Amino acid sequence: MDLRKLKTLIDLVSESGISELEVNEGEDRVRIVNAGSSVPAGQVVYTNPAPAQAIQVAPAAAPTAAPVAEEAPAETGFIARSPMVGTFYRAPNPESPDFVKVGDTVTVGQTLCIIEAMKLLNEIESEQAGVIKQILCQNGQGVEFDQPLFIIA
Repeated sequence: MDLRKLKTLIDLVSESGISELEVNEGEDRVRIVNAGSSVPAGQVVYTNPAPAQAIQVAPAAAPTAAPVAEEAPAETGFIARSPMVGTFYRAPNPESPDFVKVGDTVTVGQTLCIIEAMKLLNEIESEQAGVIKQILCQNGQGVEFDQPLFIIA
């Protein structure tokens, strides 16, 4: 992978606000971690079948806002978590009603939402029966692996 393409990927990650990007091209693999994310300092790891090289990326202008503490869920119960990194959607398309709303009763295996990852739409099903007490994500929001999505009591 040439340096121009690598620089373009670094710029895209820093401008878009995503926390991490991994690209595979043939036998080359590039992983870029944004310095502004919750993971350790931003770095680019460029690997080949040869030993790995690490390139430290200077963080872009760091936000001056105070760190935001993650809100603790107000409700207690089973927490349905994201099994992957992607984009959270409450409905199959913008014209359709949401899969579930607060107060709905759900059964095991019922679709709660869709997470889009790498242009694939993955239906996330309930692992526990109960009532939706809280929806912890906004429609169209990016979600991380193991991020809480729903509270089911």
